[in-house]
Amino acid sequence: MLKFTCCDEIRQFRSSDHAQSLRGITRGYERECLRVDDGGRLAQTPHPRTLGSKLTHPWITTDYAEALLEFITPPSQDPAFPLDFLRDIHRFTVRQMREETMWAGSMPCVVGDDKDIAIADYGSSNSAMMKVVYREGLGLRYGRHMQTIAGAHYNWSLPDDFWAILKGCCSGTGSMQDFVSERYFGLIRNFLRFGWL
Repeated sequence: MLKFTCCDEIRQFRSSDHAQSLRGITRGYERECLRVDDGGRLAQTPHPRTLGSKLTHPWITTDYAEALLEFITPPSQDPAFPLDFLRDIHRFTVRQMREETMWAGSMPCVVGDDKDIAIADYGSSNSAMMKVVYREGLGLRYGRHMQTIAGAHYNWSLPDDFWAILKGCCSGTGSMQDFVSERYFGLIRNFLRFGWL
């Protein structure tokens, strides 16, 4: 059980040099968008080869559908870097797409029937087949239309030294991993409550 309230912990951080540990926060983005043809319909073409292998490319891949692009930025401690990187990925991708464009909204374009939504094809390796089987299962469970909703994700994590300091302030017991997981879940549960922090 934690001994301090959030306000006590903030006071303890402010009264020492512990706040410096927050400079190591890392963040990154993931953004999904559908490829569409010039009529605003879901693209029926394969993932453009000029974008690299969707199975192994670290920054440009597909999510559920063959036409659902996913852009992933590397984590960074520089707050501006992920957005700049995402912009560069977008610019590169736009230059590679000839007859198609990226759908801007998160709700899908004109899609058609489930059969018109091709599941992403990653090849024939074991890891590729696992991805395909997983996506087939999602399609059966939720329907393929549901899997064409695109989103943006903001990934954010606190540095290891922050967690070590906080665990000491809270007299936390148990493993560091359990402590960190418990606190992240607490942060998620209380995001709206403590969002102003």
